[in-house]
Amino acid sequence: MLNNIGLPGLLLIAVVVLVLFGRGKISSLMGEVGKGITAFKKGVKDGSEDDEAAEIADGTAARNVTPEAEKEKA
Repeated sequence: MLNNIGLPGLLLIAVVVLVLFGRGKISSLMGEVGKGITAFKKGVKDGSEDDEAAEIADGTAARNVTPEAEKEKA
């Protein structure tokens, strides 16, 4: 059903949404979406840093055990 939507169809949908909600409402909505994405990225980064710190603290951190000869090939 949605396979036939091209650029003209998307433009028509964008115009209809703009008319229904207005520029100010869409602008504030996009600002909130941007804040949410930023918060999500920060949370993922903080979570991975916490995981790394925990692995280092308990000695389960991954170590590179590749032989020196193999490292030189890469």
